[in-house]
Amino acid sequence: MSLTTISVRGAREHNLKDVDIDIPRDTLTVITGLSGSGKSSLAFDTIYAEGQRRYVESLSAYARQFLELMQKPDVDHIEGLSPAISIEQKTTSRNPRSTVATVTEIYDYMRLLWARVGIPYSPATGEPIAAQQVSQMVDRVMALPEGTRLLLLAPVVRGRKGEYKKELLEWQKAGFTRVRIDGQVHEVDEAPALDKKFKHDLEVVVDRVVVGRVDATRLAESFETALKLADGLAYVDPADPVDVSTPKSAVLGDHAPAGRIVFSERFACPVSGFTIPEIEPRLFSFNAPQGACPACDGLGEKLLFDEDLVVPNHALSIKKGAVVPWAKSNPPSPYYMQVLGSLAREFGFSIDTPWGELSPEIQDKILHGTKGKPVTLTFIDGKKSYDVNKPFEGVIGNLNRRLVQTESAWMREELSKYQSPKPCEVCHGARLKPEALAVKIAGEDISHATHLSVVDALAFFTAMPATLSDQQRAIAERILKEIIERLGFLNNVGLDYLNLNRTSGTLSGGESQRIRLASQIGSGLSGVLYVLDEPSIGLHQRDNDMLLVTLRRLRDLGNTVLVVEHDEDAIRTADYVIDMGPGAGVHGGQIVAQGTLPELLASEGSITADYLNGTREVAVPAIRRKGTGKKLTVHNATANNLKGVTASIPIGTFTCITGVSGSGKSSFTLDTLFAAASRQLNGARVLAGRHDKITGLQHLDKVIDIDQSPIGRTPRSNPATYTGAFTSIRDWFAGLPEAQARGYKPGRFSFNVKGGRCEACQGDGVLKIEMHFLPDVYVQCDVCHGARYNRETLEVKFKGKSIADVLDMNVEDAASFFANVPPIRDKMAMLVEVGLGYVKVGQQATTLSGGEAQRVKLAKELARRATGNTLYILDEPTTGLHFEDVRKLLEVLHALVEQGNTVVVIEHNLDVIKTADWVVDLGPEGGVKGGEIVAVGTPEEVAKAPGSYTGRYLAPLLEKGRGGVQRAEAAE
Repeated sequence: MSLTTISVRGAREHNLKDVDIDIPRDTLTVITGLSGSGKSSLAFDTIYAEGQRRYVESLSAYARQFLELMQKPDVDHIEGLSPAISIEQKTTSRNPRSTVATVTEIYDYMRLLWARVGIPYSPATGEPIAAQQVSQMVDRVMALPEGTRLLLLAPVVRGRKGEYKKELLEWQKAGFTRVRIDGQVHEVDEAPALDKKFKHDLEVVVDRVVVGRVDATRLAESFETALKLADGLAYVDPADPVDVSTPKSAVLGDHAPAGRIVFSERFACPVSGFTIPEIEPRLFSFNAPQGACPACDGLGEKLLFDEDLVVPNHALSIKKGAVVPWAKSNPPSPYYMQVLGSLAREFGFSIDTPWGELSPEIQDKILHGTKGKPVTLTFIDGKKSYDVNKPFEGVIGNLNRRLVQTESAWMREELSKYQSPKPCEVCHGARLKPEALAVKIAGEDISHATHLSVVDALAFFTAMPATLSDQQRAIAERILKEIIERLGFLNNVGLDYLNLNRTSGTLSGGESQRIRLASQIGSGLSGVLYVLDEPSIGLHQRDNDMLLVTLRRLRDLGNTVLVVEHDEDAIRTADYVIDMGPGAGVHGGQIVAQGTLPELLASEGSITADYLNGTREVAVPAIRRKGTGKKLTVHNATANNLKGVTASIPIGTFTCITGVSGSGKSSFTLDTLFAAASRQLNGARVLAGRHDKITGLQHLDKVIDIDQSPIGRTPRSNPATYTGAFTSIRDWFAGLPEAQARGYKPGRFSFNVKGGRCEACQGDGVLKIEMHFLPDVYVQCDVCHGARYNRETLEVKFKGKSIADVLDMNVEDAASFFANVPPIRDKMAMLVEVGLGYVKVGQQATTLSGGEAQRVKLAKELARRATGNTLYILDEPTTGLHFEDVRKLLEVLHALVEQGNTVVVIEHNLDVIKTADWVVDLGPEGGVKGGEIVAVGTPEEVAKAPGSYTGRYLAPLLEKGRGGVQRAEAAE
């Protein structure tokens, strides 16, 4: 009998309280509930973890040796479990070589398509490159200067690993006496043994030629022999040593000498001699030496010293430190000021003049030098002065030289702060060699296709068959089907605005999760358990429907889809809903309600059901704040896809930046507003997105960006260390009588330094196990059992609790435990206020979600003494929050505004938007079709805007709460 449910019995992982649950298989099941109620503990730490453990159990003996290190989830038993795949919020890859196209395998199919259907064109003539005949090859060699000594080579092995003993023997039998191995000529019978772990180039010497003395017939026969031996390729290299500075005609392999001429039976331009050795998929790979641009190694960009980072503040004079790397040298060097003073005398300017008032010519001389023209530099050494007459290298030239010459890692890191990525000057961001870019389909190279957005690429590839010949169409048909299908999946999960060449590291957690979701649909697996963590993150309400269609499609393939989600549409769409609670942390870990949507709505005691039924709600505020009357205005922002956006934010209000995914919200708010404000107010060295100016910053004293990046990337980082509470906790324990009697100082209670910590795990409490073929696994230390400290340290107790017990408390309990210790109590109270009362004081940063990390940062900022003139910027703070948690968070954010601060939030959550004082709605679409202002004003005004998708979804919500607003207006 086939199993119809996944039966979980006795789940006790983290805060789960002996949970028993039967989840129907082959359904879309949503697990919801308050933050910290145990959703992830059930879905990921119990069900998925057990699925992964059973997978490892099925592997080889080598893999199974790690099995004892993978802890079994704390559960009695689970039945009906399928192979499990987890799709979480983590960014796919930080590797700059990883792009949307490579992650989804679209680029692999594109490389195959261009290799099989593409036509090479000559960069010189623009004409298609035809195959070379042997007679043309002979004529080319005979046209060289008389007396030129040449080697005619057959490149039999090009950049491949191996020993090639058998091949060398065969060439010797065939009568060949010499072979060139990795650039060195050897007798075949004296060839060195090759290391099979490294790549090699082997070229058989077919003939030695002296131009003017060689017979054309013999040369033709030699060419035929070489072409036959090397599958249509032949090299002609200078036999004599050549100047290494001579430009190479074609770079093929690591051992290509200068002056090489490449001949191919297939593709070569008879006019310019431009040759493509072979058109294979690897020619189009920017991760392989055969295809990568040699100037940037396939990255498409280089780190170069940036003028805006070298001179960030144009209002400062040179004397006041405008040239930051020279002004902030450590220790301060009088040499640099003497150099700049000498230049001022030489070119007639003052070092007291603000940088922005110096002429462009003077600025160029200071930054880029005098281009070889000598200048007189005066130096003072003690009481003596002396002149040096030499060209000035410029500040940026000086930085470049120091970067090349230094052996100090610290100095390299310090200098790199003044660098920013710029497009490669050779490939202009295409990442590929000229040979690869010469191959085109429908007149376009492969780089053109990768620069398109998903929706534009879909149109490009869909229209491509009409431009192909019958033969090309037959070859391309199946490849195009795969490309179009994968682009369709990306389009269907709301990622139509992403460019295919967008690097994975720049994607948000929600975007990378939806990319993986699209890839899984493309794989077409069935009988799999998919566990997803809030796939709706970063998705506008308009795009939610497409995501839900995708999830249902995954289910219809015969899979069980388990989604941890707070989105109302997802809950209403689910086949089965599990509501966890009733509270968070120790107050949660139970199943409050389960069943179909009608069964959930009918259940009592479910906060989720109350919000879905409308008995609880986030209220629409009675009055919209007008602010202080002053405005913060960004003028003509053009970063990324923004199209000259000019928008104002009233100071002293709660403002929401809204719009569909990819409409330009982050470009406007984070890349432009925050970056420019932090440069001016905080003195940060960051590059702001292109814009004319920002007015109104003089009314603010600082800007704080509270994002969802982890508060730390190691188990050592936790809420206590991040908020600074841990310092107070250590001081408190060090002040206890027992600690003083033993002579313990605060450092004894730190798990980051030797003394009081457990040395077996070095205070981590866990050991990191490298799995090689799987992600790293952290297992509990078997000496301290996760306590982090040694036995002596743990003997010091306050109210019967050791410092390890305090770190194991949840924040809510710690706040009452230290009720009489204000420095600790106040920080804990702030964490409770932002809805993190359930988190443990010492919970490892690696286990916190993006939303939790963001709220820890918010609590840290709230604990500081407010100035009332701060600009707070938050990026989707409702990530991972239940309806009730959103209500609590809004109370905190609105309290900040009541103190006179300005809060700007990028948000899709309608409950947040409807409580805003001001809304800036961007769009109308994502990507190149976005980047414009669609609507600006109060939520009521935006709801009436005809072209606003946000307004369309906002209007019904405001209609429900409008009675309260009207009553308040009447009272006024």
